[in-house]
Amino acid sequence: MAPGAAVAEQLSGWAVGTPGPIASGPLVPVRRPVPAAGPYDLVVRVEACGVCRTDLHLAEGDLAPHRPATIPGHEIVGRVIAAGDRTSRFRIGERVGGAWLRGTCGHCRYCRLGRENLCPRSLYTGWDADGGFADVTLLPEDYAYALPAAADPAQLAPLLCAGIIGFRALRRSALPKSGGRLGIYGFGASAHLAAQVALAEGASVHVLTRSAAARRLALELGASSARDAYDRPPEPLDSAILFAPVGDLVPVALAALDRGGTLAVAGIHLSDIPVLNYQDHLFQERDLRSVTSNVRQDGRDFLETADRIGIRVTVSPYPMSRADEALADLAAGRVNGAAVLIPEQP
Repeated sequence: MAPGAAVAEQLSGWAVGTPGPIASGPLVPVRRPVPAAGPYDLVVRVEACGVCRTDLHLAEGDLAPHRPATIPGHEIVGRVIAAGDRTSRFRIGERVGGAWLRGTCGHCRYCRLGRENLCPRSLYTGWDADGGFADVTLLPEDYAYALPAAADPAQLAPLLCAGIIGFRALRRSALPKSGGRLGIYGFGASAHLAAQVALAEGASVHVLTRSAAARRLALELGASSARDAYDRPPEPLDSAILFAPVGDLVPVALAALDRGGTLAVAGIHLSDIPVLNYQDHLFQERDLRSVTSNVRQDGRDFLETADRIGIRVTVSPYPMSRADEALADLAAGRVNGAAVLIPEQP
């Protein structure tokens, strides 16, 4: 392994300056020295970075910043260009992935129970440390994923958060193993990947979204139906996942559940939920669950599943120099599938 000294160059990227509405330009270009790798760190040259709705929440201030002028981005695909002297899993030149979860204490009751996503001292890429909206970034080796060397990096990037959190949301929705009826509310990057896993496992999938383009994509991928977000699905649902950050849809989705059904809310941020009616929304043992980050095993399981089923990733690529435009398009609902930033070649 290479020593932990910094690579002698600067990185260029984008940071959240003053959080606020996307029209106010919260994302600003930056140039910084490439950080030195600590003993357990990897210095990674970014090949692609997905644009997640969480990045938008950070830029607009829905999530309070944990540190000033942080570089967002946590769907990172890149090559190791330097490594700390205590690393052992990856060699220089190998491809790795960086995701949202970047650190846990390893000792609290949640970590000991295998629920590290609930660790009170958990850390996150692009929130607690600089992320992938740059041409170089730093990743802790223990939280990096091995990725196939020959795959298109733009196709891999959305798997690292949209895919992983969608996979966890699918499992949290308690979808029956065979023949389940799943409703998906909102159909962006995460939803279109989770839908494919559910379809591969034999579920009937009903997509409910305001976007006509997303409804077309859902049907192309094999959904049984695709309707407006506030419409009733054509049959009662065993499970539902709310990907849209719209609290008004919680009672809508709960009312669409069959007896004993489960709704999983997948977002890190949600607008206020209206008052629920016990009889209409919760009675008959309907469950309402949240989804909080992921554990590393979710990532390993999902990446194996995605490879096995040949998951199809719908990508809207942007050069890294247009990261602000990509975020604005995401905010306006103009992105079909997943937006992905590609650093320009030097």
